[in-house]
Amino acid sequence: MTWLASLAETRSYHERTPCSFNYLSINCSDRCFVSLLSTLFSLLSMELGLQFGRPLFPAGFKCPPSRRTLLARSSNDSPGFSSNGSVSVKPAKTVPGKPEADVVVIGSGIGGLCCAGLLARYNQDVLVLESHDQPGGAAHSFEIKGYKFDSGPSLFSGFQSRGPQANPLAQVLDALGESVPCAKYDSWMVYIPEGEFLSRIGPTEFYKDLEKYASQNAVQEWKKLLDAILPLSAAAMALPPLSIRGDLGVLSTAATRYAPSLLKSFVEMGPQGAFGASKLLRPFSEIMDSLELKDPFIRNWVDLLAFLLAGVKSNGILSAEMVYMFAEWYKPGCTLEYPLDGGGAIVDALVRGMEKFGGRLSLGSHVVKIIVENGKATGVKLKGGQFIRAKKAVVSNASMWDTLNLLPKDQLPKSYIDRIKTTQQCESFMHLHLGFDAEVVESC
Repeated sequence: MTWLASLAETRSYHERTPCSFNYLSINCSDRCFVSLLSTLFSLLSMELGLQFGRPLFPAGFKCPPSRRTLLARSSNDSPGFSSNGSVSVKPAKTVPGKPEADVVVIGSGIGGLCCAGLLARYNQDVLVLESHDQPGGAAHSFEIKGYKFDSGPSLFSGFQSRGPQANPLAQVLDALGESVPCAKYDSWMVYIPEGEFLSRIGPTEFYKDLEKYASQNAVQEWKKLLDAILPLSAAAMALPPLSIRGDLGVLSTAATRYAPSLLKSFVEMGPQGAFGASKLLRPFSEIMDSLELKDPFIRNWVDLLAFLLAGVKSNGILSAEMVYMFAEWYKPGCTLEYPLDGGGAIVDALVRGMEKFGGRLSLGSHVVKIIVENGKATGVKLKGGQFIRAKKAVVSNASMWDTLNLLPKDQLPKSYIDRIKTTQQCESFMHLHLGFDAEVVESC
């Protein structure tokens, strides 16, 4: 039996008062999302002279006049399922408006919409091309017979946070002048071989679960882990999530820009803490190994948390991300959040924000090829043969494997191709979507 987790929650809707239940599942990698945003912020800072660490809406800022946003719709009147609680949109035969943009974004997943929204926010002409008939990618919602379901992420926190250390998605929504109303909760249902229990986040509650379902040794190792990593949270908090990357780009997005705050946190932590902070950009499993944590329950639990956060185990996630999460989940008064209108509300907010600043979204626009001329991406070709010109850049929110297939092989270094082909994909898993009529449940 493998370790699984699910949200202990019911979500009711007014039309037929059904309630839906979703197994907790994360389909998109926060690592990829943060890396994409970090790259975007680096490009924006170089091209547009933006300053990091300051409010994205500076004092006295006035929004530029919105350009009319065009949303592609098909003349096909066949019925379709509604996604995100909105009117079903059919595939487009041609891209709306002019067949060009400063930046063409392939895919309307969370990363693609955030990228497009921020570029539009800073006066770049952006066009998002989505193959599906609904935006959102792995994060889109769908509705069947009055029941709303999330196709992907169901675990959220930090939407109400603000400032440099805030949730990256909250920062993007804030920059776009959008918000997502959420309900707060502090517990989630866990199904593991050792038992089924309602786990609560916070500084002390999990110790009770360890005593009941694990062992005293697990209790001691958990305390040892928290004692070691919580002091590192000062350094993790000194690096805003948007600046964290797993490549050398971190030198521009984090190390250089936030050197003063990092040095301050090192001084506060002392020599031992500063040495430990040097591991923040290494896999979290290395911290666990250095502490000689061997209890199977603790190792499995940390792997589960890493999976919920980024879709990988502890050996595939940066320590900075895990330390940041531990600081958020195991502090007094912490809570989790869930959008009142489901996960699709996040997609809706990002689309609204992008459109507000003139961004365009074209659904049913399947990209089959990225056109490269003289070593530069100059546009894309759609399935129907239409060419869309990109005056400045093409950004792909597709997977690295799908993106590789869109690029001409003779334009890519062999080392790049080999690295992508040897990169392991996350293991697949099954979603179970169930709907229960709340009126029937309440009458039982």
